[in-house]
Amino acid sequence: MITAIAFGCFGVASLCGACRLFVGPDLADRVVGLDVILVSLMGAITIQAARSNNTTYLVLLVVLAIVGFTATVAASRFVEDETEMHTEICTEQEPTP
Repeated sequence: MITAIAFGCFGVASLCGACRLFVGPDLADRVVGLDVILVSLMGAITIQAARSNNTTYLVLLVVLAIVGFTATVAASRFVEDETEMHTEICTEQEPTP
């Protein structure tokens, strides 16, 4: 009963993350949506591991955590570089009096 409720909550969270992923107007919003989906998936895998009393799923959780963290860091650096580049282009185009 409790696991079904937990799976339902993780499913709702994944749907909210998918909405942010597909509708998000900015790349940063899409990264956040992808992180929400990944964390929800990891939570569901954790529930399944506890339910089946199987530790094999824990290796999968570690791999997903490492991949998710690496992807988030890479995307945030890309967004930061893109913002700096846009700022430099805007300041170069301003006419000097």
